[in-house]
Amino acid sequence: MRLPRRLPVTGFALAVVALLQPVHALRAQGTRADYERAEQFLAPRVDSLVLNERVRPNWLGTSDRFWYVRALPDGREVVLVDPATAHRGPAFDHERLATALAEVLDHPVDARHLPIDRLHLSATGDTLTVEVDRARWQCYLAAYRCARHAVDEPPEGISPDGKWVAFVRDFDLFVRSTESGREIRLTHDGERDRAYATTIPSPTLMVRQQTDEPTTDPLVFWAPDSRHLATYRIDARGAGTLSMVQHAPPDRVRPRYYNYRYPLPEDSVLPTGDLYLFAVDAWTPTRVPIAPVVMQYYNSPARPRWAEDGSHLTLVVTDRGYTRRQVLEIDAASGSSRTVIDELGDPYVDVYGGTILEALDGGTVLWGSERDGWSHLYLYNGTTGAVERQLTRGNWVVRDVVHADKSTGTILFVAAGRETGRDPYLRHLYRTDLTGRSVRLLTPEDADHEVVVSPSGTYALDTYSRPQVEPVTVLRRTSDGAVVMDLERADVSGLLATGWRRSEPFAAKARDGTTDIYGLIWWPSTFDSTKRYPIVEQIYTGPHSFFVPKTFGAYRSTAQSIAELGFVVVQIDGLGTSGRGKAFHLYSWKNLGDGGLDDHIAALRQLAERRSYLDLSRVGIFGHSAGGYDAAHAMLTHPEFYKVGVSSAGNHDHRMDKAVWNTQWMGWPVGDHYRAQSNVTLAPRLEGKLLLAHGDVDENVPVSATLQLVNALIEANKDFDLLILPNQTHGLGRHAYFQRRRWDYFVEHLLGVEPPAGYRITAFDPPSGGQR
Repeated sequence: MRLPRRLPVTGFALAVVALLQPVHALRAQGTRADYERAEQFLAPRVDSLVLNERVRPNWLGTSDRFWYVRALPDGREVVLVDPATAHRGPAFDHERLATALAEVLDHPVDARHLPIDRLHLSATGDTLTVEVDRARWQCYLAAYRCARHAVDEPPEGISPDGKWVAFVRDFDLFVRSTESGREIRLTHDGERDRAYATTIPSPTLMVRQQTDEPTTDPLVFWAPDSRHLATYRIDARGAGTLSMVQHAPPDRVRPRYYNYRYPLPEDSVLPTGDLYLFAVDAWTPTRVPIAPVVMQYYNSPARPRWAEDGSHLTLVVTDRGYTRRQVLEIDAASGSSRTVIDELGDPYVDVYGGTILEALDGGTVLWGSERDGWSHLYLYNGTTGAVERQLTRGNWVVRDVVHADKSTGTILFVAAGRETGRDPYLRHLYRTDLTGRSVRLLTPEDADHEVVVSPSGTYALDTYSRPQVEPVTVLRRTSDGAVVMDLERADVSGLLATGWRRSEPFAAKARDGTTDIYGLIWWPSTFDSTKRYPIVEQIYTGPHSFFVPKTFGAYRSTAQSIAELGFVVVQIDGLGTSGRGKAFHLYSWKNLGDGGLDDHIAALRQLAERRSYLDLSRVGIFGHSAGGYDAAHAMLTHPEFYKVGVSSAGNHDHRMDKAVWNTQWMGWPVGDHYRAQSNVTLAPRLEGKLLLAHGDVDENVPVSATLQLVNALIEANKDFDLLILPNQTHGLGRHAYFQRRRWDYFVEHLLGVEPPAGYRITAFDPPSGGQR
């Protein structure tokens, strides 16, 4: 290479340095301008860039009329919709209401910025209550007069008829008459580890209240007719505890210590709950003769559901290990129980897929099951417990039942994967009946449909979109899916004004070369296809769900802000995640360490073959919680591919994380596969740059999970970076310092440039003039 003959010495030196630099280091990426642009895509700033992304209906009583808040470029308005007449218009005169409120508040009120975050319209739509300046006001819309509205909040534990209040004192259950004030003691043998009507307190509540004493809010379930009361007696004797240290409490120097019940997969004893019934007036306790309900997490056992007439309650219980799930019916008068549904797992019953259970007229029960390899609907005889018929079938997945008409037998349900040639994760609304002979598609658009059904089941509010297609909200008839009226089309002009590029869904082949898997790509606004970009993978493999966004809401993902720094960010759902049938899901059974990583790598290689701007020599990865485990695991098991990782709040050893989640997927009892798939076990395999982060008062994944990995890395003489965040619980999404450090880590180690010095994220700061 020939250099200019008369280049000054200084210029010559700079030119040589530039020639010797890697090509990627010459680009203006990871600059302060990139950081500022990235910050636009952090909540709450990004939330203001799209108007009317969805419609949240507020139904007027039990009617199908509803109101919603509509965003305007310069404010908001309240819109009232009457589906029967296809009327849509202002719910009231906003100017007159602003004037009426200004008169009682004694300060101006802007009609475009009414205090409508805590607004309630009466069933007739002629009266509203609103909370302003920590006071509640009632406004009469006929005359537009407002007056102070004093309402006493009902106490915890009050009966539906308002005559009794249940409460706990010294671990026993009491009731108090609201008419006479007389107290009645219902139990007499409560003790700290065998308390009545008392939940096992969450660590978050302990930190907030600065105590590890049990909460005094009663755990009671009143029958709708107020004739019976149900509760649990929690037996925590011998159950394992963890200790949490708040190292830098804001109000004192001495650290605070909290001890709490936290069941682990290896524990031989878990907390349990015995269910009790009390008849009002008699108040004699009746222990329901069923096995104690196992508690695999803190808080409370399975919550019973009362029948509308108060004659019985229904309880869904799952055994430890998730091999069996039963629906029990418990008679309110006698306390006797019988099994209505007995679901056996092969190898497990997936409780994270959601519980579909609807009691219909004629003693029939609707139940969701994966017994044929796909999530479908079954009709049971509620008396005999026999399956009468399977209502849906095929290689697709029922996701939810949104309405079941008890009298007509009409069933409205959400499913995915039924429409050929489409992304199998996209939700659609369908209609069927108790014969199951026909299934009718009600939402035909090739998009993901978020549906809310009206109280009568006659109409469905449907917001549909895809990551690259902005949302549209319409009102449909559920009889045939016809659109009754268009409600909103999202305004994305603010988002487009930033230079934002639409994210791109893609399909690729899994490791087997046959199975289709799906992902999403986020681009920087400054994307130039002639340049080369490092790849950052956002990972969370579940497997209790799937995680690649399917709606336009993908624009607010953390991935977008990281992309703005000069990366292409990718997220993939590989084998082992849910939503694609049981065989697909079972790749993760006793195999969380697999994480679909071979599928992810295969997909990224396929993308790079078709896109020359993707640089597979520079791949980073980040994840949080189970995704934190995934990110660190990827660094340890595939060091030849993943070079830089950020792992936050990771559950790095499944023996050191909550029993409720880990034993669902890893099985129980604990076997050698737990140890083999632990990041602690694999620590000696670290080669790349790894940042570990964790809050010191994480209530969900104990900080010990990260510190045990730290210990193993130290023993293996491995270099890594560690960030412990004082006073921080599990969520780090709005932790400005952590977000900036994660940005810096990828910019420094994947882009190879120095991050801008002293940059401070302010997106999460409270707005000036008050708290957010």
